[in-house]
Amino acid sequence: MNNEYQLLDSGNLKKLEQVGPYRIIRPALNAFWKPELPEREWKAAVSEFVRDSSGNGKWRNREALPETWNCVLGKMTIKIKPTGFGHLGFFAEQFRNWEYFRQNCRNMDTLNLFAYSGLGSLAMAAGGAKVCHIDAARGMIEWGRENQALNPNIPNAVRWITEDVNRFVQREERRNSLYDLVALDPPTFGRGPSGQLWKIENDLPKLLDNCRKLRKPDRPFTVVLSCHSPGFSLMVLSRIVEEVFGKCEIDGGEMYIPESTGRVLPAGIGLRAIIK
Repeated sequence: MNNEYQLLDSGNLKKLEQVGPYRIIRPALNAFWKPELPEREWKAAVSEFVRDSSGNGKWRNREALPETWNCVLGKMTIKIKPTGFGHLGFFAEQFRNWEYFRQNCRNMDTLNLFAYSGLGSLAMAAGGAKVCHIDAARGMIEWGRENQALNPNIPNAVRWITEDVNRFVQREERRNSLYDLVALDPPTFGRGPSGQLWKIENDLPKLLDNCRKLRKPDRPFTVVLSCHSPGFSLMVLSRIVEEVFGKCEIDGGEMYIPESTGRVLPAGIGLRAIIK
């Protein structure tokens, strides 16, 4: 299956995307350069998400968008739903992680934290893993189940759980549940389903330390960590990981989305650490 999503262009703090049959514009607050494509390509967009001073925003439609539609991305069919935050239900910069999961998770027990709408979890299952998917938002769990239903070719090997990640990991330790791989895509700030506060600068090292206790003995352990928080460079993330797990093999760098122009749009930092 070919991707039905494409980042067409970026510039002037915006990005132009083709999402299935719909061309849309969303903010890209690090796109300080000029667009590459001519203005007529941008004017062909049917909708634009415009942020206001509070950080929220609204969709301005030249043509009415449906509430939802399906799109093929990363070898998966996914449900697209424009939200009031400007999200669509996926983060395209994760494409390399999805492919890594497909190729490297056979016969693994994997834990996916802050797991959003489930594309990483489905890629793990497609690669042959038994997956535990954790997100604090019940709506995201429901969205993930809907994405699973759209992909009957992927093994039904995902447990969908609504829970605060810290509480869940601590309970898994008490239950002596063990894993081969943990993936995390933490927000800068957030709250769990019962109001638990998350601040990445305080909570990420503690969460990683708790994840360390879920490692299967005498087997390699993999940590896949993504971050979009200011101040968290690859060197910072690597140092935090090595402080928790000790010396390990780390491969990482800027995450990005390829453009049709041949350029790329940077979109956070990602690393994979293998602890032997």
